[in-house]
Amino acid sequence: MSSLTDHTKRRWPFRRTRKIVGVVAITALGITLASTAANAFLEQQERSSTAQYGELVEVAGGSLNVVRAGTERGQPLVLLSGLGTVAPALDFAPLIRELVAYDVIVVEGFGHGYSDLSAHDRTVENISTELHEALSTLDIGKPYVLAGHSIAGFYTLDYANRYPGEVSAVIGIDPSVPTTQIEEQSAAGGGINFIGILSAIGLVRTVVTFNPGVAEPTSDDFTTTELERIRQMTIWNYGNAAAADENAHVASNAAALRGVTYPENLPVLHFLASDSVATFPDWLESHKNQLENVNRHEIVELKGQHNLHWTQSRAIATKITQFLQDSAPSQASSTPLTARP
Repeated sequence: MSSLTDHTKRRWPFRRTRKIVGVVAITALGITLASTAANAFLEQQERSSTAQYGELVEVAGGSLNVVRAGTERGQPLVLLSGLGTVAPALDFAPLIRELVAYDVIVVEGFGHGYSDLSAHDRTVENISTELHEALSTLDIGKPYVLAGHSIAGFYTLDYANRYPGEVSAVIGIDPSVPTTQIEEQSAAGGGINFIGILSAIGLVRTVVTFNPGVAEPTSDDFTTTELERIRQMTIWNYGNAAAADENAHVASNAAALRGVTYPENLPVLHFLASDSVATFPDWLESHKNQLENVNRHEIVELKGQHNLHWTQSRAIATKITQFLQDSAPSQASSTPLTARP
């Protein structure tokens, strides 16, 4: 009898521990489910009460959002955003205001802005063909200027080679160059989208609510309304499936573009952020190498961080206009330049 009692006493702490763990797990699950439901309800309410900007275009079985600004009779200039930009048309707002003389077209890719948040694999081929399909449905003049920030440097490179007759010039805003370093440093595709899960349960909403600055561009060139919308769309879009898949394809997309260069007679202007040049030893050199075969190219380093269009929009717009004017008479006869204002 004593032996049985001792055995029972030894088992009791473990039973109590299991019970406590079970209660904690059930409580945590309940809180998570309640938070997820509340987050989904609030998002639905916010979306229904907030006017959508832009125009939806049917592409590849889904919808891409396109925003048009500036002067409709001006030179068409297509803007492509960087990886994970929650609201490209708002993110580019300071630059769009400076490009008022152009027919500016912002195509928000899948996973960005008001475009669908799920899509086919985010390969450079799919992204380029989707962009081409979207632009083909719009009444814009050809050829057009293609401008891209950050990872969009991959897509402008692929697009200019895939549809060479439709692009008159390429502008890069601290654009990514597909190097072996990017292939090695970028995570392989696949896996669980933990960021998406955390966003779905409302963690992003909580963080942005208590610390709005984490979702705001570090610039004084945005209006209060624009900042409010960016915060709101960060809550809605952060960590979505298409954006996560695009991030997962960075290494494979870099590999697919290995050795690809711009057509030699296509003018290319790259703006590099001083912060990127200082942080990444091969940043300037990789851009020089990419453009060495291009007859008319220019690299301009501007003071600032990666998102140069937040703080250097006026300098960027002024230089774009000068570069396009200088390139127009004879693209092939111009000489390569590297400038550092």
